[in-house]
Amino acid sequence: MASRQTTYQRTYIDGNTVRKLDVRRAIEEQPRKGLSDVARKNREKANHMSVGYVLFLVTALLVAGYVLINYIQLQFDMSSHVGQIAKLESQLNTLKQTNDETYTNIITDIDLEEIKRIAIGELGMTYASEGQIITYTNEGSDYVRQYADIPK
Repeated sequence: MASRQTTYQRTYIDGNTVRKLDVRRAIEEQPRKGLSDVARKNREKANHMSVGYVLFLVTALLVAGYVLINYIQLQFDMSSHVGQIAKLESQLNTLKQTNDETYTNIITDIDLEEIKRIAIGELGMTYASEGQIITYTNEGSDYVRQYADIPK
């Protein structure tokens, strides 16, 4: 067929006489522009990893996965413990409030006059007389040890 020139000064052939290009071979043979020899060698090394390097990467990946799984497990345990602590603190506050209310009810229900009447009338207790009261001053210790009976 006929050859024609385009505006880009390139020729192309139309019809069954067109050459079939092996694109893969052309890319492999074409040198990469802008890459130095060192960069090209590094890329070639990256394409061919050794067995030891692959094992190192797999081991590093497994260790990182193990650490991350344990970290997530610890975070979950910590959040569940925080929830339990909050529940127990709420329970403690409720028990303290109930205890305080019960103590207040007990204190208000005590009739001191009734206790005095029973102590003096039924049990025969009397007030201490002037000679029965002995005062003691402690000068240096917080507690008293009694080694003998108190004199009468």
